Amino acid sequence: MITELAIERVEFTCGMCWHRWSVDYDVQRYRDALDAEWEYFYRDNTPVPSPYTPDGAPPCERCGRRWVGRLVARRPVPVSGDVGALRSRVPAEGTHRPERHAAPFLKASGHPQPEPEPDQERL
Repeated sequence: MITELAIERVEFTCGMCWHRWSVDYDVQRYRDALDAEWEYFYRDNTPVPSPYTPDGAPPCERCGRRWVGRLVARRPVPVSGDVGALRSRVPAEGTHRPERHAAPFLKASGHPQPEPEPDQERL
């Protein structure tokens, strides 16, 4: 059962060249039949390892090294079924907001990136 959905903005700072960047991840927490909790991470609708681990950290765009990310912001996404939540029925004909099928894909890195700190040396 899904217990939580969220969008997490993760910031990375390369320890070699000091390049900084951030990526938004879709995170799903799940509780299995044995009551164990799991986290699933997605970037641009693709399953990826946790960015909070060395194996899941994306490579630096400048030097290729991997550095574990840190959480800088998150937005929980309400899980359906909340009592009192406003809702709208979707018509059976499939004509409800048809433009959503042609809307451009929102990229995980399609947001303003961190500004370099003045004391960091640029390479």
